[in-house]
Amino acid sequence: MADVLDRFGRVSLAFTPTPLEHLANFTKALGGPDIWIKRDDCTGFALGGNKVRKLEFLMAEAQSKGATAIVTAGGTQSNHVRQTAAAASRLGMECHAVLERVRTDALYETNGNLLLDHMFGAVPHFVEKDADMDAAMDALVGDLTAKGETVYAVPVGGSNSLGALGYVSCAFELAGQLREAGVHPGLIVHASGSAGTQAGLLVGLALAGLEIAVVGMCVSRAAGAQQEKVSALVAATCDLIGRPDLADVIEVNCDGAYVGPGYGVETPEMADAVRMLARTEGIFLDPVYTGKAMAGLIDYARTGKLAGTGPVLFLHTGGTPALFVYPEIADG
Repeated sequence: MADVLDRFGRVSLAFTPTPLEHLANFTKALGGPDIWIKRDDCTGFALGGNKVRKLEFLMAEAQSKGATAIVTAGGTQSNHVRQTAAAASRLGMECHAVLERVRTDALYETNGNLLLDHMFGAVPHFVEKDADMDAAMDALVGDLTAKGETVYAVPVGGSNSLGALGYVSCAFELAGQLREAGVHPGLIVHASGSAGTQAGLLVGLALAGLEIAVVGMCVSRAAGAQQEKVSALVAATCDLIGRPDLADVIEVNCDGAYVGPGYGVETPEMADAVRMLARTEGIFLDPVYTGKAMAGLIDYARTGKLAGTGPVLFLHTGGTPALFVYPEIADG
């Protein structure tokens, strides 16, 4: 399986394999089914998270092109920007980040991921909410190029076909862990935003011959739009690895019922999910991605949607630093 990735450059950043754990206390509190968790919050680099797997491939390409500066984008509290800034620092490149102002309060713009961005030496370029991020990135690339920098642009979330290879690789890793543990989940649940994690995971599972349903819980858009985004990236990733045939047999499922009022906006269900996992297993979720995805999993369990699926696997994609700008969710 893994030989499909051998022709792609890669830098070593993540601490892998990340743990696969059985959530015995959480399963008991939920009343079943059996819940397992893949701990990609433990990838280690820059406090961990899923983006570092993608950056291993993207930053290798940046190096091969002689990049002196990285340009990327995300929300003010972007986990992706934090990890990209750290990777740029490790590899001796500048990092410039277009940051969308999701909130403008002092706590949100001084703490959490943004504090860490500054520590890594990233240069923020703020734009207002709902600004054209692609246009802002293009303009920034142009400005830096005019100043003599060799610029490599990393897309939002690291989510293009090259970045998605990080989760093709993760699927191979997971397949081995599941075999070793003797576990065959009927469903994998995770947060789906910029689409690269879900697309890569689906392609990797198909290559590994694992027939496991995957539901991406939407965190920023409606299910139909998210499904189109993931499907397009699945096709592009299959093309990149020379297996366009795979795209026709991969089923993409997204659920937009747990987004709430919008990206990065709290919901009571999210807060309950974050507290429940913390208080049963000592594991932190985040308010923007994994908390909403876990709220969906909990609701599925309580409404009977998981009946007959067997064990369920939750893919924890990280995001812990964002907790520090949502202190209110600790109450309850």
